[in-house]
Amino acid sequence: MKFSDLCIALVGPLPPPAGGMANQTRQLGELLRQEGAQVEVVQVNAPYRPGWAEKLKGLRALFRLLPYACCLWRAAGKADLLHVMANSGWSWHLFAAPAIWIGRLRGKPVVVNYRGGEAESFLRGASGTVRASMNRAAMLVLPSGFLKDVFGRFGMEGRIVSNIIDLARFRPADASRKPAAHVMVARNLEPIYGIDTALRAFARVAAVRPDARLSVAGTGPQADALKALAAQLGIADRVVFTGRLDRDEMAALYRDADLALNPSRVDNMPNSVLEALASGVPVVTTNVGGIPYIVEQECTAMLVPPDDPEAMADAMLRVLGDDVFAARLRAAGMEDVQRYSWSAVKNELLAAYTDACRARGAGARP
Repeated sequence: MKFSDLCIALVGPLPPPAGGMANQTRQLGELLRQEGAQVEVVQVNAPYRPGWAEKLKGLRALFRLLPYACCLWRAAGKADLLHVMANSGWSWHLFAAPAIWIGRLRGKPVVVNYRGGEAESFLRGASGTVRASMNRAAMLVLPSGFLKDVFGRFGMEGRIVSNIIDLARFRPADASRKPAAHVMVARNLEPIYGIDTALRAFARVAAVRPDARLSVAGTGPQADALKALAAQLGIADRVVFTGRLDRDEMAALYRDADLALNPSRVDNMPNSVLEALASGVPVVTTNVGGIPYIVEQECTAMLVPPDDPEAMADAMLRVLGDDVFAARLRAAGMEDVQRYSWSAVKNELLAAYTDACRARGAGARP
């Protein structure tokens, strides 16, 4: 089987907002089309119609769910398979599970591509309903060994198909660029991503490095609180909250950075870490969830405990103060991230699609 043999209904979010899953959905659709596949994206976060429905809390989900189900039913009728980008919580129940069941009703194989750092807590409360839906899917694919282990503990076997990083877009800066102390964070401004810890760690670094500055690229409900914290810590004049950036703007920010922070409290396989590695930017990251599955301490990144600004600051100062060590991290990271290129991942994905199509009648239980 070749990609050009397939008509694929790709179910998932699209930017805006430009989160990890939305970016992966858009990128995957583009790459599959380049390989000759017919792709119809069924967008789970399409704008509300009519627009005023967004203000109806408690009811607005119906205004999105009903059009989504209609689009899904139509797309499933034309597709050879459904590729469903799935996450935890209400996202699973409102979008992923209906896609599995509609695919089953339409007699089409469904590949569930789960990606979310909160899988274990979600499955502890919902494993029965998730398993009931997964019994109707042809295959579960996961981007990391971490999630494969989590789902395995709940009796659901998956196979690994890695995230894809655009190495043409996320590339190192020109060799003539002079190193400085520009630190960046590329996470949304939400509690699970620990931006408050990054600010507290940066305040410690700023006290030692007068040239240090911080860019925080993302949006979210904590924006005002985090700006207030920066002011309280006395670093407001050295921190820029960039807001939402598009792909090219984000790639340019990486190329201007000397260090990338990932302060998250919960995580799976953050694209921001992989994009930093691809851009030749040393990474200091928390060691939560699936992150130790993708980077190695003092080889491809510096790993620190979550909610520990002192440890994070010490790691930052080591990287910023030791050019030889930073260069070693950059070189190892750029070499390791090659395994997330499309040329490396596409055969894994095609094999998954091929096996899912073969399992159409046998692998999914009625």
